[in-house]
Amino acid sequence: MKLQQLRYIWEVARHDLNVSATAEWLYTSQPGVSKQIRMLEDELAVQIFLRSGKQLTAVTAAGAAIITLAGKILGEVENIKRLAKEHSDQRRGSLSIATTHTQARYVLPPIIKTFAAKYPEVSLHMHQGSPLQIAELASKHNVDFAIATEALELFDNLVMLPCYRWNRSIIVPPGHPLTQVGTLTLEAVAAYPLVTYVFGFTGRSQLDEAFRERGLTPRVVFTATDADVIKTYVRLGIGIGIVATLAYSKTEDSDLVALDAGHLFASSVTKIGFSRNTLLRGYMYDFISAFAPHLTRDLVEQAASLPNKEALDDLLRGLELPSY
Repeated sequence: MKLQQLRYIWEVARHDLNVSATAEWLYTSQPGVSKQIRMLEDELAVQIFLRSGKQLTAVTAAGAAIITLAGKILGEVENIKRLAKEHSDQRRGSLSIATTHTQARYVLPPIIKTFAAKYPEVSLHMHQGSPLQIAELASKHNVDFAIATEALELFDNLVMLPCYRWNRSIIVPPGHPLTQVGTLTLEAVAAYPLVTYVFGFTGRSQLDEAFRERGLTPRVVFTATDADVIKTYVRLGIGIGIVATLAYSKTEDSDLVALDAGHLFASSVTKIGFSRNTLLRGYMYDFISAFAPHLTRDLVEQAASLPNKEALDDLLRGLELPSY
């Protein structure tokens, strides 16, 4: 049994049983991948994949268990490599982050700028996607960190740490009737067509829950994953916008008015997550603390050592978070 064979079956499963796509991803040949998988199955005397002709069609029950173990082994191999790098050169390496547009556009730039100046020999890689995609990338060791508000809790093997609380603003053109309302209410907001986030993005669930609890059915006429897109369509008069307050800039969005809606919706918490068996390098701890200063190295190490979510919740109970 070879590590290369374990990597092949892991990647084939990750690429929806597409051997050609797997070979391209691994910069090797399709026949080579197929041959190594066959050799592994012969050695184990177990069929990992079902086939129809030359096509892989499904993963067997035994194969699923083997692939899961292969993923763990490959993860430990990466940890060994990281440990060696940690001791040989603590200021050189790579850091990959999966996050949403809101984080990438409005929150992370100053953090990344400071980090890059401190660690010029660490290459940075950012992946954007839906919260579910982001969490899955971290869960499968394809990125070091996932930063999002939604979906991280769906993966039990992620250590999730709270970074900050945030709430929303109603975005309207100057002179809009809502700018004349003394105290903004959900009823007043629901009277207008809404432009906001796609469900599953940037705390959308809290927004929907607030309207539902008041027996209101808002008329959502346009949704997007990107706050800049939402503001664009507010400018076009499609509706009023609901965005994360941190996505509004008085300078860049001077042609729009932001009305504080923090009293209308429950606050959301953005978290950073990483796979439980990931070996964090020194500069990774520095990145976490730069993003969320209350997450010290000692606290992160304690969190990573805990066996389950319940123990982690006990550790983090009472932790004060900054609000935006």
